[in-house]
Amino acid sequence: MSAAGLDHVSHVPPQARDGTPVAVLLHGRGSDMRDLQGLQRLLPEGMPLVTPQAPHPGLPWGYGPGWAWYRYVAEDRVEGASLEASLAALDAFLDGLPSILPVRPGPVVLGGFSQGGTVSLAYALRRPGKVAAVLNFSGFLLHDSLLDVTAEAAAATPVFWGHGIHDPAIPHALGERGRTRLRAAGADVTTSDPPIGHWIDPQEMREAVAWVGERVGG
Repeated sequence: MSAAGLDHVSHVPPQARDGTPVAVLLHGRGSDMRDLQGLQRLLPEGMPLVTPQAPHPGLPWGYGPGWAWYRYVAEDRVEGASLEASLAALDAFLDGLPSILPVRPGPVVLGGFSQGGTVSLAYALRRPGKVAAVLNFSGFLLHDSLLDVTAEAAAATPVFWGHGIHDPAIPHALGERGRTRLRAAGADVTTSDPPIGHWIDPQEMREAVAWVGERVGG
């Protein structure tokens, strides 16, 4: 574990300054903290990228040698205890960002792929206003028995939701279900639907970065 509670990898460009927005990106199921560092080349010049590692070993749940943010059940349902543990760990990690970065972090853009996207959405809706924006790539919105999307929470954080139309792991229709629910609660949701499967397309990421520039700056 790091001083901030979760193992992590960080990339801080030499152009980074105090108050620069920081991207915190969460990997998917069965992966690790290094997985999304390859996206740093697509981020705005000077934006730090921090990629924490999920707290749950994936092997006991059949997810391979990597790590997981929660134990999956079916469709948009997950095991609540495993999710709550990750949200608490993420709380401590984000609070500890000043201790792991050489510059004072500005607004936090929280996002991720697959499980990481799902957890980013859940975190922002559970802690309205704690992060400046959410990037959800091919994740889903948790079943409403675990996540009551209030109007206050929906209005607090804009969401960029990218989801491949041909995603076999988390079907696009499941993503649409979550988008509809967010919009019904009044959320600011921007979407991208590339003709891909279960991965992040570079053009999709470029759209997300442009969106961050409009909503957050940097």
